[in-house]
Amino acid sequence: MRDQSAIAGVGRTPFYKNSGVSTLELGLRAITAALDDAGLELGDVDGLITHSVGDAVPASAVAHSLGVDDPHVLLDLVGGGSMSAAAVGAAAMAVTSGQAEVVVVWRALNARSEFRMGGTGRSAPTLVEFQYQVPYGLLAPPQQFALVARSYMARSGATSEDLGRIAVNQRSHAMLNPLAMMTTPLTMDKYLNSPLVSDPLRLFDCCLETDTAVAVVVTSAARAHDLRRSPVLISAASTGGGHSLYSGSRTDFSTSAAREMAPRLYARAGISPEDIDIAELYDAFTPLVLMQLEDYQLAPRDEAAAFVAAGETTFGGSLPVNTHGGHLSEGYAHGLNHVAEAVLQLRGEAGPRQVEHARTALCTGQPGYVSGVTSALILRGVR
Repeated sequence: MRDQSAIAGVGRTPFYKNSGVSTLELGLRAITAALDDAGLELGDVDGLITHSVGDAVPASAVAHSLGVDDPHVLLDLVGGGSMSAAAVGAAAMAVTSGQAEVVVVWRALNARSEFRMGGTGRSAPTLVEFQYQVPYGLLAPPQQFALVARSYMARSGATSEDLGRIAVNQRSHAMLNPLAMMTTPLTMDKYLNSPLVSDPLRLFDCCLETDTAVAVVVTSAARAHDLRRSPVLISAASTGGGHSLYSGSRTDFSTSAAREMAPRLYARAGISPEDIDIAELYDAFTPLVLMQLEDYQLAPRDEAAAFVAAGETTFGGSLPVNTHGGHLSEGYAHGLNHVAEAVLQLRGEAGPRQVEHARTALCTGQPGYVSGVTSALILRGVR
């Protein structure tokens, strides 16, 4: 599968606090923008793939709305941000195997105005483990990930200031991004004085809740070379396991399942961690960035905080991370906006935040906590 398929176009809506439209409408806007970016027509589409957590319309409804009457591939993946990279990987497999020629992958959600994660007024999740959460009030993602954060901090020695550097760095990146929701400067003092949401997580440790949609178009590498934009090759995709906070055999919550998945991801791409130029790491919460730096072997175990403190993950460092501001400051599209940012970087179209040496990018999904699954991509530019 290596380098046999490519992302030929990206499209997105703005990030909203209240979009005022349905997730169907958001998805259609992002998809048509992505097709226009690639120089393709609606009639070229024969595959549709999305990922969600029961908060968006199914792929079949989007196919009908687009006029795709005979889709060759139609997938609805469950798992939210854990499946963002897996969805793109599924599109690559469909194209490489000949099941489809042009596959659109999208994520559309009204995650602030309509379907808030952990919010009230929703039906209970179908997870068996939910019954073990309720008696302890462990309902919202910040509460769940606070346990993960504390476990990692106890093992690695990371401090609140180390978490704060992630938030501060990514805000500085977002200030160069015209699409970002949060563009005012964030200082360490402001971070440390922000309210605790669930100890040790403060306000700025938590991702934004947003209404938005992002789409990418996947086709064969050969076809992509003849289209409007410089293609971004899909060098590898991988899906792995994960943690449940309530049952299962995993007992060390300070390390994510990405640590087990990473070696096969790199092997499939034929590269090593040292070959990654930029990393768009899933950042629902700041400690996930530190954990993934270690689990994807981008920094030594227990040394991610020192790696960040040395300036290695910001512009001018050896490995710029979340160059768009990430979920913490750009907006929350369950991982697919990370893929869109990597594509812009690898095409050389990221404007003032462009990383000049960016040729190979790592894009990760949520590293497997609560959901029990994770996924990641390695993308390569050819400009």
